Amino acid sequence: MLEILAITTPIFLIIGMGYIAMLLGIVNREQMQGIGNFVMYFALPALVIRALTQNPLEDVFNFEYLLAYGVGSVMVFSLALCLAVFIQKKSLQTGAIFALGMSASNSAFTGYPVAAMVLGPPAVTFLALSMIIENLLIIPAALILAEMGQQSGGGLVRTVKQTATRLVKNPILMAISIGVAIAIVEIDLPGPVTKAIDMVANAAGPTALFVIGGAIYGLHVRGVVLDVSQIVVGKLIIHPLAIALAFFILPTTDPLLLVGAILFAAAPMASIYPLLGQRYGMAEVAAGALMAATLASFVTFSVVIGLITYLGLLS
Repeated sequence: MLEILAITTPIFLIIGMGYIAMLLGIVNREQMQGIGNFVMYFALPALVIRALTQNPLEDVFNFEYLLAYGVGSVMVFSLALCLAVFIQKKSLQTGAIFALGMSASNSAFTGYPVAAMVLGPPAVTFLALSMIIENLLIIPAALILAEMGQQSGGGLVRTVKQTATRLVKNPILMAISIGVAIAIVEIDLPGPVTKAIDMVANAAGPTALFVIGGAIYGLHVRGVVLDVSQIVVGKLIIHPLAIALAFFILPTTDPLLLVGAILFAAAPMASIYPLLGQRYGMAEVAAGALMAATLASFVTFSVVIGLITYLGLLS
């Protein structure tokens, strides 16, 4: 138990620092957003480029991981959507936001720092793979369905075009493209460039956690406890279980892939979740879910790491 706490406690201490910084007025909301932009547009892309240029591409783009993580995430997305729309009789846009919250992890800001503490260098490879599934599959599907629920006629075509445009400009996907191009042509980056990439990449984990702490400051759950609970349980419990099931259905010979996928699936929902929820009339539910999931993940991460250790999946 002490070994597990040694992994999880520093993570949540840094989250707490971000929260306290906002509480005491050391950093305001705009400044915290600037720090988050640094992580998203500089630190994480540097991290991805470093991983792609320092490892063989066949080791990075692991088809078994992509397939299992994709299948598990789609299973949860579909289950959540059907439950919300067909059983609970919610609107299509509401069901899409529910499904997004349960099946898309905060891989960059929470999943990676935790996985890095547990797995070390392989965590960045799993980060790139997980974000491919989230950015190319889960998030676009949720946005398209949500827009379909609000619009008619040409709304779908327009939404698909807008989503494709946003994906092209996504800094993580751009970093993946740059890293792959460098690896394919086998360019040796100059020493100062490599050093700069390393320095910025090393800031990704702790800075991301600090931003998460600032993001949950001021969030409230007002009369939406049942909806929030449904999303949080789906994200922190059902999503990791679905990923584990997918790996058993599509067996892999490398337990490290299973461990990495479960750790990323066990992360709370994406940090942009409240922004998307606000766009579709679910601001309080989405913000409350992010806050509750982030706090609850202290317990669930500890349980997941404990089970992984107990089952001997970590050598």
